[in-house]
This record gives sequence, structure tokens and C-alpha cells, in this order.
Amino acid sequence: MSVDTREFKFIATEEKGEVSAILSRPAGTGGSDGPDGPDSPKGSDGSDGSGSPAAAHALLVLGHGSGTNMRHRFMEELSEALNDAGVATLRFNYPYSEKGGGGMDGEKVRLATVRAAIETAKENADGLPVFAGGHSMSGRMVSTACSREPIEGLRGIVFFAFPLHASKKNTERAEHLKAVEAPMLFLSGQRDSMADLDLLQPVVDDLADATLHVVDTADHGFKVLKRRNTDEPVMEELARVSAEWMNP
Repeated sequence: MSVDTREFKFIATEEKGEVSAILSRPAGTGGSDGPDGPDSPKGSDGSDGSGSPAAAHALLVLGHGSGTNMRHRFMEELSEALNDAGVATLRFNYPYSEKGGGGMDGEKVRLATVRAAIETAKENADGLPVFAGGHSMSGRMVSTACSREPIEGLRGIVFFAFPLHASKKNTERAEHLKAVEAPMLFLSGQRDSMADLDLLQPVVDDLADATLHVVDTADHGFKVLKRRNTDEPVMEELARVSAEWMNP
């Protein structure tokens, strides 16, 4: 599948300034000059005006984990798999990952950056429904932001390895999820040391609109074992389940 990719910057916070972003969308979804650009006619059924369905059915704001950045191999491979499954993605850096050194930004800055990234996605969605989430820390930042103030127009949250706990196993990090109004999808590895399934499953079950998909033999970074019970590549599984959830 052909993918249109655009790199640009947006303001994370007034104090921290601009950060980089990459918008990747299956070709034919709009957002570029030419026949598939924003001025091309769109059918009421989401077609491109010629009767052909749009190549993407959703746009996912995809944040990275705490120790990486938007160009990390995991992020690139996941974005590519999502594009192949019909999901456009907007990857972004936080101010600390934009600099490439030093400690992680404080929570206030990360929450503001997440909100700015989602607003940027909405401005570039070309009619696609907007979802948000990311790997580990970023997924938690999205849900934390939503728990404090709902984000208008956000259709749902996708967690790729929600970091439920560190070495001490408890569910304190999940308390805020009860205040989240948006639907939530949790994709979690069977061997994830930061999300014991005996703790995560009850958390998800207690939420009003949440789904848990367990990835066989996967760890927190979605590395899998050879004895995995499926031949489906793990990135394709993550993308397929996410795409189906975003377009039921």
C-alpha cells in the first residue's frame, strides 16, 4: 500500500516550544496537494468521489514509550503495520525526546504535549475519526489527560502495553481510568512484567467501555517467543486488532 508521509512541527507548550511530528496516511485519504488532496470531492459514504472507499478509516495519534522517540524501530514498524491495516498515524516527540538527552519532561509538560498532538491530528484528519494512545507511557498520558478533562472529538484510546505497575504490583496507576469517558482498547503482552494479567483483567472488566486483547507470549515491548500460538507477525496482530476496534 502506498503511504503519504509528511513531517512537520507543532507547539508542545509555549515554554518548551516546537516538537517534531510525522503524519503517515494510506494514499488516497486526502491531506496532500493533487487528486487526493483536501480540495478533492468526498462522497457522503467516505469515498473519494469516484465510488472507491477511502484508504484509511481512522487516524491514530501514536505516542512513544518513555525511553525512546517517534523514530524508534518499534514505532516505525507499528505505524507501517497500522497504515497497511487502514489506519493513518500521527507520531510525535515530547520536548525531552526532541532534544535527545536529559531526563523525561514533568507530567504537566507531557500532558500538554499529548493534548497539542491530538489537536494537531484533528486539524489534519480530513474527516477521519481521531483516536489516540501509544506505547506504555504515552498511552497512560492520553488517558490521564482525558480523565482530568475530556478531549472533544476523541473517539477512543488505544493502549499498546499499558504500564499498570512497576516492580511493586498494584493497580494505583489505573485509578484514573474510571474517570475516562472515551472507549478504551488495551493490547497487552502475556509476559508483560509491567501489567500482570491477573491484575489488569479485573481493571478492564470494571471499566464501562473497555476491551482487553492479550498478545500471546509477548513482553512489554511486544517481543514474542517462538512457541507463540499463531503465525501472524506481532505487529500485524496489533494493527489488525486496533483497526477492527476502531472500525467495528
